[in-house]
Amino acid sequence: MIWRVFILTFLIPVCGLCQSGKAKTTVATDTALVNSYIKQSKERLNDDPEKAIKLANKAIEIAEKSNFPIGKAYALKNVGIAYYFQGKYIEALEKYHQSLNIFKEQKENVGIANLYNNIGVIYYDQGDDVKALENYLQSLKYSELSGDKLRILTALNNVAGVYIFKNATYDKALEYYLRALKLCEELKRPDELGAICVNMGSIYFDKNDDTKALYYFNKALNAYKNSEGSLNAYNALGKLYKREKKYDLALENHQKALTLAQNLNNKLSITQSLIGLGNVFVDKGDYKTALFYFNQAQTPAVEIQALHEIKDLYEVMSKVYAKTGDFKKAFEYQALYSNIKDTIYNTETDKKLGNLQFDFDLQKKQGEINLLTKDRALQELDLQRQKLTKNSLIAFLGLLSILGILLYRDYRNKIKVNKILDRQNAEIERLLSNILPNEVAKELQQKGEATPRFYESVSVLFTDFKSFTSISETLSPQEVVAQLSECFTVFDSIIEKNNLEKIKTIGDSYMCAGGVPTEDESHPLNIVKAAFEILEFMDGINSRKIQNGELPWELRIGIHTGPLVAGVVGRKKYAYDIWGSTVNIASRMESNGMPGQINISAAHYELIKHEYVCEYRGKIYAKNAGEIDMYFVLQNGKAINTLAG
Repeated sequence: MIWRVFILTFLIPVCGLCQSGKAKTTVATDTALVNSYIKQSKERLNDDPEKAIKLANKAIEIAEKSNFPIGKAYALKNVGIAYYFQGKYIEALEKYHQSLNIFKEQKENVGIANLYNNIGVIYYDQGDDVKALENYLQSLKYSELSGDKLRILTALNNVAGVYIFKNATYDKALEYYLRALKLCEELKRPDELGAICVNMGSIYFDKNDDTKALYYFNKALNAYKNSEGSLNAYNALGKLYKREKKYDLALENHQKALTLAQNLNNKLSITQSLIGLGNVFVDKGDYKTALFYFNQAQTPAVEIQALHEIKDLYEVMSKVYAKTGDFKKAFEYQALYSNIKDTIYNTETDKKLGNLQFDFDLQKKQGEINLLTKDRALQELDLQRQKLTKNSLIAFLGLLSILGILLYRDYRNKIKVNKILDRQNAEIERLLSNILPNEVAKELQQKGEATPRFYESVSVLFTDFKSFTSISETLSPQEVVAQLSECFTVFDSIIEKNNLEKIKTIGDSYMCAGGVPTEDESHPLNIVKAAFEILEFMDGINSRKIQNGELPWELRIGIHTGPLVAGVVGRKKYAYDIWGSTVNIASRMESNGMPGQINISAAHYELIKHEYVCEYRGKIYAKNAGEIDMYFVLQNGKAINTLAG
């Protein structure tokens, strides 16, 4: 079980504004009242979110009247948390961003770190790992600036919690977990320490490093001291000992988990412990005892609708009955297994559709905000015009004698202003064309906003350098930036030549897409052609590095094609971006690829198989998408063999 996310809800310290006399007393009273409403709101977040919102809104009203921005920021945050508990994620994001902006204005690093964390939670829950990671890393940055070790611990754990779900990023997950582990020991937080140790042990278990897995599972048990968290550690040890064929130890640990789970009435852990015991007896060939435990596990599993445990249970029971020769039972449980797989698929499909609805609602909300901003700007402009008209009339009546001189001067000033405006408009057009696609930049200039669009078919490409953190430690920061710039500049040229659109870079990762903003049926082939050209360029770079005795920069490339939403985000620093599960699957293709290879999804394979020879690699599981087939694209019918991936 993964220890995933904190939503921090700490109350602000009581503070006031420096005034004197009666005013000082009034402000102190208002500040105390704001803090009181925030405290009451916090206490109602779990059991009555609606009441929590009303209390927080009272705090906001008083904070605005008494000029208490920090109080308003914390109250807005509580409203956002209440909306989160109600499942109103768009509204929660809106309040979080309002709170974040105030904290930034006040240079309050603790509050900034807190809000970035909570924003990351929403994107994580919606399956957008990229945006979740961006916000968690920002939370870590400001937590470190504030020196708040508990928030640093939270941010480290959340970053690791994103990395742990991808085999290719296990090492990064371990890196952040190790830092979090030291803080847990320093802060004496046994529950968090135990959870992190179970997660680290699980990574090493998947990496087949049983020695380190055993060390961290036992460390977790020592931290938990037989509390409820011990359940995961005991069952994890049971699985490890079963794999090592140490059956007595495996049974002992699963039995400890079962006894503790029964004492705590934890039905999920009761189910998992019984399944663990049954699996040990399957390995021992004692099918009768195995079925005894499996049959016991069915009752709590069905009662709490633990779908994944029920699926595993029906699958193994079908196989065990077949081995005992009871084929009627085997077929019965095989049918149950098929039905539960369909149920899980439908549940995950509903979650996927919910995530798409979240993306759509988010874009719709941003469009409403842009419209309101535009209306407000027009109203301010109208007021300015009225004031200017009044002042001009007074000036005309008072200075009629020098009207000719003023008109002449006004004429010359208008010519100068128009020239300045022309130059500024030309510069704005140039800057927009550099950061946005041409048609999006034109729409933004003409309408003042760019409407997000849904695209039925877009190809998305991710690149990432293997072991970049280790390589960068051998170089100075200036060298790292210079070499990344050299690579990405060439990537930009390749992308432009193949009619693709660069989306953004995140650290050492490069992201581009084909079929946006202009739809183009040839984008699946164009993006593969660009990928080969990128690999060819990196091959030359790495040949030079090896000759100079430097470490090569090995590159992975992943591609997926599917539907997504694209458009402009932000109002001050415009950025063209893309959203949807297509982006996440392309990222999974990259992270599960190999250096020097182009790893593509089955969806993309179907679009290029008539032009390229591909090699089937197997399946991976992607959150919100289920199992996905993967292929390597081959060059001239052979696997690519290059130093740069």
